[in-house]
Amino acid sequence: MLIIDSMSKSLGEFSLTNVSLSVGDEEYFIILGPTGAGKTILLETIAGIYSPDAGRILLNGRDITDVPARDRNIGMVYQDYMLFPHLTVEANIGFGLKSRRADPAFIRGKVQESADLLNIGHLLHRYPGTLSGGEQQRAAIARALVMEPDALLLDEPLSALDVKTRESLRAELARIHEATGTTIIHITHNFEEVFDLADRVAIMHGGDVVQVGTPEEIFRRPNSDFVAGFVGVENLFCGMGSPDGTVAVGDLRIRVEDGMPGPVSLAIRPEDILISKTALPENGKNVFSGRIGTVRQNGGLVRISVEAGIPFRVTLTRQGFEEADIASGDAVYLAFRPSAAHVYSSGSPDGA
Repeated sequence: MLIIDSMSKSLGEFSLTNVSLSVGDEEYFIILGPTGAGKTILLETIAGIYSPDAGRILLNGRDITDVPARDRNIGMVYQDYMLFPHLTVEANIGFGLKSRRADPAFIRGKVQESADLLNIGHLLHRYPGTLSGGEQQRAAIARALVMEPDALLLDEPLSALDVKTRESLRAELARIHEATGTTIIHITHNFEEVFDLADRVAIMHGGDVVQVGTPEEIFRRPNSDFVAGFVGVENLFCGMGSPDGTVAVGDLRIRVEDGMPGPVSLAIRPEDILISKTALPENGKNVFSGRIGTVRQNGGLVRISVEAGIPFRVTLTRQGFEEADIASGDAVYLAFRPSAAHVYSSGSPDGA
């Protein structure tokens, strides 16, 4: 539905470098990456705010690389709403249709429909300054959706909201996407938004897209040290892979599901590791003995460091930690499945 082909754009210290990406029709596509990775420039170039220095953008088979923003039929919503303060919510939502000189009765009907979809139909007479942050963001999204865009671009739309409002609007976005089938491209730093909303995810770093996949693929099968670290893989080791499906890391030989020979990186998520004071049966698992170092409470989770020849990080729920009955200095056993140990080449982008 949307194809970005070898696109580059430089804006001072921010840039895109030879970015290629495709987004399917009706897909909810999320873009993650650190500050300065080029996420917003990418969205604004898709929207037509900037022209690329090189490459092409195709929308539904049409080359829109040089098409003015107003003629692309792409909606964009920023985190700071950007509503007109002197206009009512109704006038804000209908602004684009009025600019197209649509019939006033048609505008009223479409505005009411869009406002009802966002559950703000009762606020049409109000002004933005009298609304909460969540209500303002709903109005901004309604203003974009009323134009029936081919694609809706969301630049961190929930980041300025409090936790409760953010959770509520996240559920609203999922419902709206299901109801309208609009193709959505959404920038965020919030992993909960990824798992609640995304069909697929792209990770950006240094002006380029470094991995694309489903949330499960991105979080459990990273293709580089950068992606592994970014998505919270705290157990990241350099090792030597063998054809027998093991990786030597220090004095340990770790069984993996998809082995490869030669220098490799090995990523294991901390929540995939079992920990016990009593010996654990192997049953095909990796089992190692070690000793607990630090124990840190972090909200509903407990983060534990274990020295087992190499340093492991383990994450337990508070209940799991209490049931394990463990403390700093205890001798323990660790276990994890070979499928939890993801291997990729150390020659991968940003690899060790």
